[in-house]
Amino acid sequence: MNKINKKTHSRQVRHFRIRNKISGTHDIPRLNVFKSNKHIHVQLIDDISKTTLASATTLTHEGARCNVEWAAVIGKEIAQKATKAKIDQVVFDRGGYKYHGVVKALADAARENGLKF
Repeated sequence: MNKINKKTHSRQVRHFRIRNKISGTHDIPRLNVFKSNKHIHVQLIDDISKTTLASATTLTHEGARCNVEWAAVIGKEIAQKATKAKIDQVVFDRGGYKYHGVVKALADAARENGLKF
């Protein structure tokens, strides 16, 4: 297994370990984070009915990248969509990523704009 596959595999193992412990409902959905080298994707997921309640991504913004500044913008955007859907509390799923940098900035921006973890 080369280094890239080993790194991806390790993240997936961490993600599955986290997902075995948390689940989202319609009242308290799961806030899922996925980041690639270029973009950040966030979804509010109801695991019981297997539906996405709201989502936000940097793909919809011109010139957006996967960095701390854009993570804060996406965190604010998902919090606004959640309050519009009358959701104020979520379960945070960091997707196997370390709670550092982009993931931390996204979570902090979502908290500042009304979401409770």
